[in-house]
Amino acid sequence: MKRLMAAAVAASFVLASSFAALAADAPKVGVVVKIGGIPWFNAMEAGIKEQSAKLGVDGFMIGPTSADPALQVRAIEDLIAQNVKVIGVVPNDAKVLEPVLNKAREKGIIVITHESPSQKGADWDFELASAKGFGEAYGKQLGELLGGKGGYAVFVGSLTVPLHNAWADAAIAYIKAHYPDMKLIGDRYGVAEDVDKSRSTALDLMAANPDLKGFLGFGSQGPIGAARAVEERRLIGKVTVLGPFSPGQGQKLLKAGALSGGFMWNPNLAGEVFITLADKLIKGEKIADGETIEGLGVVHPDYENHNIIVDQLVSINKDTVADLVALGL
Repeated sequence: MKRLMAAAVAASFVLASSFAALAADAPKVGVVVKIGGIPWFNAMEAGIKEQSAKLGVDGFMIGPTSADPALQVRAIEDLIAQNVKVIGVVPNDAKVLEPVLNKAREKGIIVITHESPSQKGADWDFELASAKGFGEAYGKQLGELLGGKGGYAVFVGSLTVPLHNAWADAAIAYIKAHYPDMKLIGDRYGVAEDVDKSRSTALDLMAANPDLKGFLGFGSQGPIGAARAVEERRLIGKVTVLGPFSPGQGQKLLKAGALSGGFMWNPNLAGEVFITLADKLIKGEKIADGETIEGLGVVHPDYENHNIIVDQLVSINKDTVADLVALGL
């Protein structure tokens, strides 16, 4: 019995050592997102973990406590110090991050971004929706729901997030061209990564503009905050709120009618793509035009601007939300 126990203990040490060796050999991939603790990026983290386990990569996510570009810079500096193989980023401020991303590349670290097309300092940026197509889809839906009339306001994550502002540009241009009787109130408000700021801004705008009939919230917390404001003011059915949001977070507001729906891509899938591309680039593989990449499908890379853009829009509405929630979104 003692011999068997000794053998078992010895075997456990061997296994532990083997697993430790495997973990030590696995290439490290750190992904820095806009903010931690919200459903959208929780789903992205799940995708990162799932694909890392599948591909044998030591992939992990860092979520700052607020949508502050300085916190992202600090997190990236820490990853550089760890000498990770790949740094992934969902930028809060494309320009602020340029120096630290260039620093990472100078150290031989591969940089992949998401939600920041043509990001300077990145080897590649990938998007699961084109900026023009995404923005126009929202402009069209809002125009239809408002009957082409009334005021509307636009929220973005911040005024320095390129992709959110590109969506806003496309939506506003579409509305101007197809619904000339609709009026943009203000310009745009950089509050859509903060549910409380989105709510308070929506309340202020509705109080000051009786003709405000709709909100476009580009940033996962913008639609939630605006919908809560609409519910609070008892304006369900009178003010429309659209935008990309976590189905699990917005399900009740959607069913209550305070939130009218929108389009999104799957953040879980985005997390997987971070790791898939990281693994491919670590191995020295090139991204070829017309090849099929897991999670992206057939790709046609923009080599000049280092972009990989596909369109995989998912509609969020009362009929689809339960299935999306069941996916953990």
